[in-house]
This record gives sequence, C-alpha cells and structure tokens, in this order.
Amino acid sequence: MTRSDEYLLDNRQEEAGERFDAFTALFDPTTFRHLEALGIGPGLRCWEVGAGGTSVVSWLAEKVGPTGKVVATDIDVSRVAAAARPPVEVRVHDVGAEEPPGEGFDLVHARLVLVHVRNRERALRSMVSALRPGGRLLVEDADPALQPLVCPDEYGPEQELANRLRHGFRKLLADHGADLSYGRKLPRLLREAGLRDVRADARFPLASPVCTALESATVRQIRGQLVAAGLATDEDIDRHLSNVASGTMDLATAPMISAWGRKE
Repeated sequence: MTRSDEYLLDNRQEEAGERFDAFTALFDPTTFRHLEALGIGPGLRCWEVGAGGTSVVSWLAEKVGPTGKVVATDIDVSRVAAAARPPVEVRVHDVGAEEPPGEGFDLVHARLVLVHVRNRERALRSMVSALRPGGRLLVEDADPALQPLVCPDEYGPEQELANRLRHGFRKLLADHGADLSYGRKLPRLLREAGLRDVRADARFPLASPVCTALESATVRQIRGQLVAAGLATDEDIDRHLSNVASGTMDLATAPMISAWGRKE
C-alpha cells in the first residue's frame, strides 16, 4: 500500500473490517477463479501486495502448501499478521516507495491497491521486476470513473442523495491521489511493462446485500472527511444511512477490472 497518512480509507478504523468482509464476499470468487486459471499450486512462491485483509492470503497459503511461500505486504499488516501461519511471511512494505520483498516469484497479485498508490508506476514496475521468467502478474483494481454512480437507476431523491455523496467520495479519493480511471488502463499498462498474453475482464456488483453493507461502512468511515470538506452535512449522511438501512435501494460498486499477463 501507500503510507497511511495519504490513504483516505485507513485500515486501522473500525469500519475497515466491514469493508474487508464486503470485498471478500463480492470479489473473492472472481480473484480465486483468475488465480486458479493462472496455475496456482503446490510449491509456488507468491507475493500478495497490499494484503490488508486475510482471505486471499489464507487461500494462497492453502494452495501453495508447506513447500511454497506467500509473502504478504502492506503498510499496515496488523490484520493479516494476526492470522498469519506458515507458509505466510508478513512484511511491512510500501510498494510505491520500496524495493520488492524478494525476487523470482511465480505469482504476484494486488487487489484494490494501486488505484490508491501515488507512485503507482513505480509500484507496477516493482511487481513485474519481482517475477521470475514465466511468472504471472494479476492486478485487480477499481475504475470509479467508468461507472461513477452508487445508484445507476437514479429515479428519486434517495438515489440523488446517494449519488451526490458518492461524488463527494470520489472527490476525496482524487484529492488523496487516487487515479479514478486506473482500472481501464491495466491491460495497456501490463503490455507496456513487457508482459505477454495480457487479458482482462471486469466484475460489476449491483443490487446485492453486500453492496449495501459496503456502502454503509464506507460512508460511516469517511463521514468526518465529507463534512469537513463541505461535501455533505451530518443531516445528509444520517438520511442516506437510513435510506441504505431500509434495504430498498439498488446499490452498485465501481467495476473491478482484473488484468493478467506473463513475464517472458
């Protein structure tokens, strides 16, 4: 990850655990499907970049087994360190500023990480350089500008308020250095980094109870920043959270674009 004082959604906040749970439910099946297709198996060496949560790290550890290795890195490793067992090695690491935590990896993976990293070009180069010849890179990142609405079907005042708050969230992200159109660039960036056989697809959750849980946790987590920046009032946020809790809103996430390729 990037340094915590630059990151809007601090992993140390209480709501971060709810967000990780939501990402696990929404995106783990997609991530695991891609990792399976890339040939994850016993004995492989993997680097999980920005491993704030535990689900992907635990899954990789089970797949590579005792003869493999999973290096899990982030600027805040408190959650993953508490659950880590061999073959997992946890390191505090800033992917946008530091050298890779090793080389010769069979697989490097990052999910919902680089969009937030200010020096994401260096981060991507670092991840590619850490691969062995023939190693695979899987990068999965959001593209909030590709689909900027939390309520794509904006048919009433509740949806209008939700989308106004989502606009405020996007502004805060951009002010913290996020690239809101990063996801769509991934196939090109992987090719420019020298990878071969580059492919990509996208996951766009809509009208799921997990989307509702994610929206509630996110808005509660950034409440103070929205109010301080003049992007919303406490009354706006209370009304929106009540609307979300009603369970009658068809909420969406930004598309998560997965792109992968092979190092020659």
